[in-house]
Amino acid sequence: MKPYRDREAAVPFYLIIQRILLIGVHLPPATAQGAPVKPPPALQEIATAVQPTFEKFNSEAIRAGNRYRSAFWAIYLLSASAVACAVMPLALDWDSDRALQSLMGHIWGIAEVAVMAVVGMLVLSGRRNDWQGRWLEARTKAEMTTYLPLLAPLVPFNQTGEADNWYARVFDGDDPFAAGDEVDALCRDLAPHAGELLAVAWHDAAFVQAYAQWAIYLIDGQRRYHTRLSARNRKLLHRTHSINSVLFTLTAAGALAHLFLHGSWLLLLTIICPALGSSLHGAMAQSEAYRLATTSERLAVELGNALQRIEQASGAVSSDSGVLASSEPLRDAVTGAIALLLNEHQDWHMLVRPHHLPLA
Repeated sequence: MKPYRDREAAVPFYLIIQRILLIGVHLPPATAQGAPVKPPPALQEIATAVQPTFEKFNSEAIRAGNRYRSAFWAIYLLSASAVACAVMPLALDWDSDRALQSLMGHIWGIAEVAVMAVVGMLVLSGRRNDWQGRWLEARTKAEMTTYLPLLAPLVPFNQTGEADNWYARVFDGDDPFAAGDEVDALCRDLAPHAGELLAVAWHDAAFVQAYAQWAIYLIDGQRRYHTRLSARNRKLLHRTHSINSVLFTLTAAGALAHLFLHGSWLLLLTIICPALGSSLHGAMAQSEAYRLATTSERLAVELGNALQRIEQASGAVSSDSGVLASSEPLRDAVTGAIALLLNEHQDWHMLVRPHHLPLA
C-alpha cells in the first residue's frame, strides 16, 4: 500500500498487465516533493537502528505481494485462455475426422489441459507457500516498523510497567495489529537508549521544529502517494469498464449476426469475448480497485488536514526563549496523523484478507 523504495528487479506480472490496460491513459504526474528532510539528530540513531528490520520485512512483503497479485491476475486470464483453447477446434472446423484437422484439434485440447494445469499449480503453490498470509504479515510488520522513529518522541519512556510495544503505549494500551514478537523486541531493545536521547527533547525548540518539519515531509509523502494511487485505480477501473463495454458490444453483435450468418468465427467471437470480459471483471473485483481508490482518495484529504494541524502546532515554538510554549498540540497532531495511517492499513488488511487464490 505504501511508496516503499525497494523493488524487485523484474517488473511483476500484475503490473505488466495493468500497464497494458493503461496504455494511452494520462495519469496525474508525480509532483516533486522537494529535498529529503532528515530526522532530528536525536532520532537519527533510532532511524538507523530501525532501518535493517524495516528492509527485511519490506522485502518479504514485496516478494509475497507481487507473487500473490500476479497469481490471481494470471489465474483469471489463463481461465479465459482455456475457454479459447476449448472452442478453437469448433470455430476452425478442426473437430472433423480428417487426419490433419483431428490432429490440430487434439493439440488445442492438450493446450487447454496444460493451461488448466498451470492454473491448478498457481492455486496450489499460492496456498502451500501462503503468499497472501506472508504478504499481509510482512507488510504489517514493515508498516509498524517504519513509523517507530516518528512515534518515539510520543512514547512516555519515563513510565514503568508499560507494554514493550510503543504503539500500545501511545494509543492507550491498544496494539492495533499485534504485529508480533519482532516488533515488540525491537521496541524493547530501543527503549532505554531512546528514552535517554529524548529525555529533554520537547524542551528543545530546535528539536521540535526539526521534528515537525520531518513529520510534515513523511506525511506529505503518504498524502501524495495515496492521491496518485486513487487516480491510478480510478483510471484502471474506467479503462476496464470501457474494454468490457466493447467486449459486450461485440458479443451482442455476434449473437445478432447468427440470425443471418453461420460463420465459425461468430462462435469464436460470442464465446471468447464474454470469457475475457468476465476474467477482467473478476481480476478487478479481486484487486478491490474501487474500494482502494475510494479509501485512498479519502485518506489523502484527511492527511492534508492533518498536515495543516501539524503546521499550525509547530508555529507555537517561541524563537526568543527557545522553549516550546506547549507541546501538546504538536504531539496530538502527529499522533492523529499516525492513527490515520494505521487505520488505513487496518482497513486494507481487512479488505485483502477475505480474498484467496481459490476464489479466483
